[in-house]
Amino acid sequence: MASEEQGRRKTRVGRVVSDKMDKTVVVAIEKKVMHPVYKKFVRRRKKYKAHDEQNTCRIGDEVLISETRPLSKDKRWRVEKVLRRAV
Repeated sequence: MASEEQGRRKTRVGRVVSDKMDKTVVVAIEKKVMHPVYKKFVRRRKKYKAHDEQNTCRIGDEVLISETRPLSKDKRWRVEKVLRRAV
């Protein structure tokens, strides 16, 4: 991969919520947004399916995922590295 191509790819940090599939993990990205009326912060969660080639990720791990070409119907992300292991 060219370094300039790598620079354009989106990356996200999230937590693995499912590892039941082969070579695939479900990663939840959580962000806090302010409610437009009540002005309180509410948590919003989006889930992505990411490719995990060696099946190394476990539930609770914090991982860095990056955008890639479509790998299947739902998979468009790849696990780059495990930042923190689950306890």
